[in-house]
Amino acid sequence: MWWLTALPLFSAPVVAVLVYAGVLRSVVSNPGIAAWLRLAAVVLDVVSIALIALTIGSNRVPLALWHQRDDAPQNIVTFGAYRHVRHPFYVSFLIALAAAVLVAPHVLTALALVYGFVILNLTAAREERGLAASDFGEEYRRYMTRTGRFVPRWKGDA
Repeated sequence: MWWLTALPLFSAPVVAVLVYAGVLRSVVSNPGIAAWLRLAAVVLDVVSIALIALTIGSNRVPLALWHQRDDAPQNIVTFGAYRHVRHPFYVSFLIALAAAVLVAPHVLTALALVYGFVILNLTAAREERGLAASDFGEEYRRYMTRTGRFVPRWKGDA
């Protein structure tokens, strides 16, 4: 089922290329606005790439890939990028999808973002249920109370 989760990450760039090739028409026709949207998209892409790098650097042990049935975590990571959000890779994917909407404003890129949010939220919830039921259950439940799924929690939120 990993391909259903990855679908928006593959479809949004295809739509962007089709918009730039003129096959699909952008919903923004003003060149000045389009230029500002592209600039904002570049900023979001840089943030997305930086978050991926920070997340990779936060993983000092091999990652558990929950899409593989026989894979289970050896420990939970609560430092680095994971100190702020429980699913920093997913956040970086959502930021990249938002950038795709800005660089190629089209109904299809917007749908990819919405679908990406829904499917990544469902995937994260499934992973969290597994971790809460694992040997790390109590520790993970405490981590969940102080750390947001996709958005950092401020000190007063937990």
